[in-house]
Amino acid sequence: MAQFFQIHPDNPQERLLKQTITFLETSRSVIVYPTDSCYALGCRLGDKEAMERIRKIRQLDKHHHFTLVCRDLSEISTYAKLGNKAYRLLKKLTPGAYTFILKATHEVPRRLQHSKRKTIGLRIPDNMIVQKLLDFYAKPLLSVTLDLPSEALPLTDPYEIRDILDHQVDLVIDGGYCGYDMTTVIDLTDDYPQVIREGKGCCEFLD
Repeated sequence: MAQFFQIHPDNPQERLLKQTITFLETSRSVIVYPTDSCYALGCRLGDKEAMERIRKIRQLDKHHHFTLVCRDLSEISTYAKLGNKAYRLLKKLTPGAYTFILKATHEVPRRLQHSKRKTIGLRIPDNMIVQKLLDFYAKPLLSVTLDLPSEALPLTDPYEIRDILDHQVDLVIDGGYCGYDMTTVIDLTDDYPQVIREGKGCCEFLD
């Protein structure tokens, strides 16, 4: 049975954030947490068994790529190769509802990289719970959107999420209702940004 933490979206309780980290550090643990777009499934980077549990929940094949959720630009630069143009754009758009596709560094396990392009998706959500959690954790989360194959839209109600995933995850964080819109995905591997998916993040910067 999953634990259920009600964490204040503007004033996250330190005690509950530290308990969440205990879950993340426990082998195979999978958590559900809010972001600035949809709720997401997350686990510790490097935890293969937790990653496979997420694949099973989402019914993902081995080719689906996870995202690294980071606390700031310095952490992103550890896991991705950032040129000056890309850095300036990320500085402008983060934190925000964007996922950036960038060339991965050697810090990213090979199984998480695109097999041919050697890229990785990264993001810095504009959500106080995630920001405070990552401040304490000081590591990125391995993450995917909580978009279940049995549902037409991403789940937004944490109580409904608990009912559906009660025996499939270890912790559900109630951070209030999230939206249905996914992140805007921007490929920054070339000189000019390319929008792969238009979502919640505004694309007016390309005009």
